[in-house]
Amino acid sequence: MIKAILTDIEGTTSSISFVKDVLFPYARRRLPAFIATHADKPEVQHWLHETAKEAGLVSASRHELVALLQRWIDEDRKATPLKALQGLLWEDGYRDGEYQAHVYADVAPKLREWKRRGLELYVYSSGSVTAQKLFFGFSAAGDLTPLFSGFFDTECGPKRDPNSYRSIAIAIGQAADVILFLSDVVEELDAARAAGMKTTLLAREPATCPRACAHACVADFNAIVPE
Repeated sequence: MIKAILTDIEGTTSSISFVKDVLFPYARRRLPAFIATHADKPEVQHWLHETAKEAGLVSASRHELVALLQRWIDEDRKATPLKALQGLLWEDGYRDGEYQAHVYADVAPKLREWKRRGLELYVYSSGSVTAQKLFFGFSAAGDLTPLFSGFFDTECGPKRDPNSYRSIAIAIGQAADVILFLSDVVEELDAARAAGMKTTLLAREPATCPRACAHACVADFNAIVPE
C-alpha cells in the first residue's frame, strides 16, 4: 500500500521548457546584478564560497565566480551552489510577477485528490528547496505548497544515487517500499527502485513509453494509480 508520493519537477509535474527557456535565461541575465547587490549577505557568501570550492579554486574574484556560474547555467550543471543561488535570485522574478511556474493541467487536481486520500506528498528535484517552494508557491495553478509535506534537493545526494533515496525514506519516516517515486528520467527511477521504492515513469515529451521499460510508464498523472 503506497503511503507517500515523491515527485520530480522538470518533465514530470512541469514542462522542461519553462525552466530552460524562462528561468535559466532570467537567472543568467540577472546574476551579475544580484551578486553585486547581495554579496554581503551571509547566505550568498556561503554559496559563493561553495562555488569556488566545487570548482577547485583557491581564490577567485567576484567577476570570475559570476562568469563560472553563468557557464554552469549554460551547461545545465547540477551544482548545489548554483541551484541555491538560482533559487534566491528567482524569488524576485516570481514576486514581481514576471512569470508563473508551469504545471501540467493534470497535476494540481491529482495532487489535491491524493492529499484528500491521506497520501503524503513530497518533492525531490535538482533545484534547491527554496526554488521548489517558489515554483509551487507561484504556479499557474495557484499556491500548491500546502499540499506537500516536504521538499528535498541535491543536498540529500545525487538523483541517480540509490543512497539519496534511502536518505529521503528515512527523513520521511516511511519504509521505502511504500513510497512511489515519479520521474521522467529512467536513471533516477533505477536508483529509487534500487533503494526499494516503487517507481513510475512519466513519458510526456514525447508521450511514448520506451520499449522494454523496467518501470510502470504513463503519459500523465491521471493514469497513476498509487496502490
